[in-house]
Parts: sequence; structure tokens; C-alpha cells
Amino acid sequence: MRTVTTNGLETTRNQVLAQIAAACETVGRDTAEVNLLAVSKTHPSATLADMYATGQRAFGENYLQEALDKIQALQDLDIEWHFIGHVQRNKTKHLAAHFAWVHGVDRFIIAERLSSQREANQAPLNLCLQVNIDGQDTKDGCAPEEVADLVKSISQLPHIRLRGLMVIPAPNNLKAFSDAKALFDQVKPQHAHPQDWDTLSMGMSGDLEAAIAAGSTMVRVGTALFGARDYSKT
Repeated sequence: MRTVTTNGLETTRNQVLAQIAAACETVGRDTAEVNLLAVSKTHPSATLADMYATGQRAFGENYLQEALDKIQALQDLDIEWHFIGHVQRNKTKHLAAHFAWVHGVDRFIIAERLSSQREANQAPLNLCLQVNIDGQDTKDGCAPEEVADLVKSISQLPHIRLRGLMVIPAPNNLKAFSDAKALFDQVKPQHAHPQDWDTLSMGMSGDLEAAIAAGSTMVRVGTALFGARDYSKT
């Protein structure tokens, strides 16, 4: 199994940032428009601390208990925590309390619970709607035709900011990225606070160039940053 040593994390991060910059240059976009989310699931807290030392601040976790353990262990660091797994109703309280972003919202009831469970003295919780953009049977997410109504209703909730869409297309279905961008633009008028509608979370290690070309503003990268994951530790 390939893993990245502590000394290599800065190198791998710089390589990914260079990849993002090159992808932006190819299509005439400003590199500042695309944020790097480090997908850190299954990697230990010490590795996240080392990655933080390279300048990385946004980290994405898929498994709630593992994430809560890391949030506790790394509470002294100014990390922006993103939850990128599927959101279950019984997990919303912890998500509302401990995360800055939740990417896997696909039903109004989930957004409503997150809204009611976010404390008024906290910054608004940033949400992305997960859309099953290409109709995969195995993927979570709402259907594209449901997005407009969800944007209209969710964007009116207090204590949250509905920021945009998150998609995970099937491998090699690059057209799905442009479909997601078209949907993103199409539903913006339904948003109660359209100035908040600024995020397309799409693209991973293997397809970030195509995602950026289509308009991604946040790429979720794990393997290219950290090396192969060890799922035996989950």
C-alpha cells in the first residue's frame, strides 16, 4: 500500500495545487475560484495535523464517529470541517454542532433538522445539495428535477447558508459536470439569498480537470494528497 510520508505531504499538496492551477489556466479561470478540500477519511489525526502544517485548512470526512474523534483531537487547530458523507436523520445534531459545511443534504427534512439544531451563536452552517446528476442506482442524492423546489424551500431556513450543489458522477461521465453547472445556473433564481449560491462541489483526484473546466469551485481530493487509504482502520 502506498502512503505518503510526513515530509512528502507538502510535495503532494503542491502537486495538486499545481494541477488545479493548470486546469484553471487551460480554461481561463482564476485559480482563486477553486478551493481544495482534503478528503481525510481513514487517515489518522496526526497526518491531518501534518497536512495542516503545509497550509491546508479545509478537511472532508465521510464517517461521523471518526470525524468527531478527529475534531476533538485537533480542536486547537483552525480547521474548516466538511462532512461529505450521506446525511442520516439521527446524525444531524452532531453535524450541526461540529461542522462548518455539510455536503450530503438531499431532502428538506435533513436541512430543516440541521437548521433547527444549529445554535444561534454559531456561524450559519454551509450546506450543499447532493444531486444524483446522472441517475445512478448506487448513489445518494436528490433527482435533478427536485433541485429547484429544494433550493426555494431550504434557502429560507434560518442558521444555514445554502451554498450550492455537490455531485459524484459515474466514472468517465464527464458530461455530468456540465449538466451540474447548467442545473446550478438554472435554479439560482429560486434561492432566497442568491448571493450565497456560489459553490459547485465536484471533481476528485482522477477527474478534477474536467470538473474545473465545467465550473467546479471545490475539488475533493484524497488519494493524490495522502496516498492510498487503509480501510482496515475504520
